[in-house]
Amino acid sequence: MASINLIEAFQEFKDAENIDRPTMMKVVEDVFKTLLRKKYGSDENFDVIVNAEKGDLEIVRHRVIVEDGQVEDPLAQVAYSEATKIEPDFEVGEELFQEIDLYDFGRRAILAAKQTLASRISDLKKNVLAKKYGDKIGEIISAEVYQVWKKEILLLDEESNELILPKSEQIPQDYFKKGENIRAVVKKVDMKNNNPVIILSRTAPEFLAKLLEIEVPEIFDGLIVIKKIVRDPGERAKVAVESYDDRIDPVGACVGMKGSRIHGIVRELKNENIDVINWTSNIQLLIQRSLTPAKITSMDLDNDKKHASVYLQPDQVSLAIGRRGVNIKLACELTGFELDVYRDSEAGVEEFDVDLEEFSDEIETWVIEELKRVGCDTARSVLNLTAEELERRTDLEKETIADVRKVLQAEFEKE
Repeated sequence: MASINLIEAFQEFKDAENIDRPTMMKVVEDVFKTLLRKKYGSDENFDVIVNAEKGDLEIVRHRVIVEDGQVEDPLAQVAYSEATKIEPDFEVGEELFQEIDLYDFGRRAILAAKQTLASRISDLKKNVLAKKYGDKIGEIISAEVYQVWKKEILLLDEESNELILPKSEQIPQDYFKKGENIRAVVKKVDMKNNNPVIILSRTAPEFLAKLLEIEVPEIFDGLIVIKKIVRDPGERAKVAVESYDDRIDPVGACVGMKGSRIHGIVRELKNENIDVINWTSNIQLLIQRSLTPAKITSMDLDNDKKHASVYLQPDQVSLAIGRRGVNIKLACELTGFELDVYRDSEAGVEEFDVDLEEFSDEIETWVIEELKRVGCDTARSVLNLTAEELERRTDLEKETIADVRKVLQAEFEKE
């Protein structure tokens, strides 16, 4: 039986598990029907038979036997005398099935067919990969760090597909080593030189949304809905949630008992502070909640201009603004309003200050508590005292006080 073995080409199909059998058969058939058209001018009277398991391919030609001298279409008919050379028992009117020896096409044509087949397989793999990750946009995946570069990280998924995590999509505090497994959300699939490039992100709001969905069963079940998320990656995030069940407290469910549910997410996001608030259509109440942890005294709202003047007690202003103005920036993004913060006592703009709690990632908690014990709740209240006064009034050592003042001064120098 004349046939040609294409095990190598078929093996590539088998390796690409996501390519289904009918697609595989169709591609192989198309490639070899092209070969037939080039040699015979038509592929109408040929059957391409593919055995995917063995990696075999056969081409069978079928023609009707006619009387000698009555052959009108050589592709569809064969003379009786020619047919009896193959099998003496043939009669006029019967159909002759004859297997084509593919080596008759010539070595060059067969090589070209195999190259075309390999190219089609490669294109199919790319399309399958692009579709696979196109369907996963917005979902969390886990992948292994393969190579760390200055501007991006190359990762490999469980099928060794290459994924890219750009520096711009990494949390500023992220630090990864080769071989480490990391989680990220699929942001988009770009096509570059006809190759799919899968871009991941750890800074997108969708990443936090999916982490919450994993940790909070009520969100996964649809009992609690995330209305909006705004983030300053690695610094702070605000999550507005709403419950469809009056018996469920959405904020309590997201935070968990003693913060059990939120702590894992905070660690994943490199100690990013997460404020979970109740969503409301009452914009005044939403603004009030969005400025958490600050407590508002009063507010002047201009719905037409999307602007609000917020008044607070002097000790609340620094909380409302937040470190580097992050808290008020996120509140503006969450509410869609431009917010201006004023001291309630004199209706003037408060001198920029920052609550000591905002420095918890640089100053140890026990040091902050010791400063609060002597009445220093904000950065300026500490800096307004001399190092000698702080040393005398607290149990802190001179070196510790110097380090704290350095951190606090650096914050105001940035501003």
